[in-house]
Amino acid sequence: MFTKNAAPGIHRLEHAATNLYVVEDGGSLTLVDAGFPSSERLLAQAVRELGRGPGDIRALVLTHGHFDHIGSATRLRARLGIPVYAHAADHYIAAHPYRYRHERSALLYPIRYPKSLVALGKMAAAGAFAVPGLRDVQALDQDVLQSLPGRPTLLPVPGHTAGSVALWFPERDAVITGDAIVTLDPYTGGRGPQIVAQAATADSATALASLDALASTRASVLLPGHGEPWTQGAEAAVARALEVSRH
Repeated sequence: MFTKNAAPGIHRLEHAATNLYVVEDGGSLTLVDAGFPSSERLLAQAVRELGRGPGDIRALVLTHGHFDHIGSATRLRARLGIPVYAHAADHYIAAHPYRYRHERSALLYPIRYPKSLVALGKMAAAGAFAVPGLRDVQALDQDVLQSLPGRPTLLPVPGHTAGSVALWFPERDAVITGDAIVTLDPYTGGRGPQIVAQAATADSATALASLDALASTRASVLLPGHGEPWTQGAEAAVARALEVSRH
């Protein structure tokens, strides 16, 4: 599913319960996250639907290095000749997408949370178990972002991974949150603002503390890595996520 202007000039591609974003600025594009191996074709279609072509894409920015966000990055970089950026703390995960810290094993989650089977099944069919490692990733910092279409502000939001980041677009009143906060947890099937289950989160306490950075933006729209956009404000989303964490 491709939704134009989920926020002004930020377009959302939902594939296998995972979101990818295309940021448009003056005819140039920044891709944010790369989904699964089979997401490449869908991204190409989305770019064409915007009336743009491969030459308009300036870079791919990763919110973090997990396999469901880097899946098509290797092929996109090879085909388009674009740089791929991620926080330095997540370069190892990107290179080894199945070696990441998590607080609990994911094996029993489908049994305990059968609603998760829909999302997890879609992810598996999209290539979740065949993601190639991504090496030679370039370091992401504010100077890099200021040179890219959209010119977002970098928000470090560690916890889900050590190098998780969000991208704040003040002029568009929106934040791409990655998995710092989601409105669908693929591991439980839970909906509404929350952090991701311990099956895929390195440090839940740190992840909850990082929510302050999102709330401080007071952005109207949050664009998560999983689930529908949240349009009731960053502060309300964070309040709900904190409430969910207490139960």
